[in-house]
Amino acid sequence: MQNPTPEIPESRIAQFKKIPFKEVPNPAFIIHTDLLKANGQILKGIREKTGAKILLAQKGFSCFSTYPILREFLDGTSSSGVNEALLAKEHFGKEIHVYSPAFTSKDLVQLASFCDTIIFNSMQQLAMGVTATKGQKCPEFGLRINPQFSTGNHDLYDPCTADSRLGTIRSTLDKNLNDYPNTSLNSISGLHFHTLCEEDSDALEKTALAFEANFKDIIKNCKWLNFGGGHHITRPGYDINRLCEIIKYFQNKYALTIYLEPGEAVALHTGILNAKVLDILKTENTQSAILNISATCHMPDVLEMPYRPNILDGYPANEKAHTYKLGGLSCLAGDIIGDYSFEKPLKINDTIQFLDMSHYTMVKTSTFNGVPLPAICLFDESNGMKVIRSFTYEDYRNRLS
Repeated sequence: MQNPTPEIPESRIAQFKKIPFKEVPNPAFIIHTDLLKANGQILKGIREKTGAKILLAQKGFSCFSTYPILREFLDGTSSSGVNEALLAKEHFGKEIHVYSPAFTSKDLVQLASFCDTIIFNSMQQLAMGVTATKGQKCPEFGLRINPQFSTGNHDLYDPCTADSRLGTIRSTLDKNLNDYPNTSLNSISGLHFHTLCEEDSDALEKTALAFEANFKDIIKNCKWLNFGGGHHITRPGYDINRLCEIIKYFQNKYALTIYLEPGEAVALHTGILNAKVLDILKTENTQSAILNISATCHMPDVLEMPYRPNILDGYPANEKAHTYKLGGLSCLAGDIIGDYSFEKPLKINDTIQFLDMSHYTMVKTSTFNGVPLPAICLFDESNGMKVIRSFTYEDYRNRLS
């Protein structure tokens, strides 16, 4: 069963329609930076209301040409390893937080030289970190825990499934305190959990209370708690007041700082993938339009989640007069984006705009089959379109050997 696609506000649809699609590269990712700023204002409002700190989760959105815009609204970044942390250092600045399921000693020596926080997945990794960085001016250390409380309905994105490799459960933590005598809870400054995926603040509240019940004795000695990502804060209808109350509850009760690290919410409803019809095939039961983009190469969550992205002036199958199965450019038989209907028949060289294509697209693209990567563009109403990056054969070749 496919997850529902979040509805995009009509006000944003109207702003997208001002983009001159026929005048920009195709294919191309286009980020509407006026809308990115609008998301930033929502996040900044939460910071100002609660005193919480909000980080950009680069795993969801790493378009660093927009970092000068986002820097105004956010406290820093969270990274998934050395490469993302270096990107944050070079282009974002401010606070740099890093978590990975596992680090090498070499990673830790490098990260400790410039990061603010390193969060470990296990006590044995924490013990290695204490040893590897001994003698360095160290960042603060944290521990990712697994509250063993699920609110989602998709195992692929649920780190609290049985025997999950992500985070330390309470029983393992208690056992490990005896196993690693060079490490104690005094080595850490905070705890981290990340369990949500595109969820509202009610899911956070339930998870946070389950977390508190299992780790209260440790929380009281923490300087900070990191509630991870998956908070759909900028989605219309998200209960921001409830989020603020949860933050205030923990900050007031335990006298600590709360961090959130949204990725998708930063860039939600800000981007488009501009595509073109290359061919139209008719079979016994349907019409297929072959596009110059690919689900598997350019928006793999369409297949992994799976979900059906919205299209500008596109409708569900059979709702309008002309229905097509939209397929990608790769040789993967399942490189299918979905069935859509249109008021007018599609023609070769028509352009199609897929919506909500800022997050988890550019960070996941591949050149499978040699399919070219879309250009990356920024648009705002004052300055118009700016092509930030175009990709060539050399980009494909240089990833290989």
